[in-house]
Amino acid sequence: MLREKSLEWFGVLTAIAYSMLVASNTGNEVLGFTLLFISAIAIGVWSFSFKHYGMLFLQIFYAAAGVIGVMRWL
Repeated sequence: MLREKSLEWFGVLTAIAYSMLVASNTGNEVLGFTLLFISAIAIGVWSFSFKHYGMLFLQIFYAAAGVIGVMRWL
């Protein structure tokens, strides 16, 4: 149970950090989009584990956005 909660909250906190980095427009976009990708993987694993397939589907798109964001900013 602790592992699942840890994975969920790790994903949430990295998503918050991503949002703040990208919104701040301080030149940390690559780090921000990397955090988005990491967050999507963490929440994707969590959602798959608990059969939240709608959330899993959304995380696939967030992961893709993270990859595109990093590639675009490099």
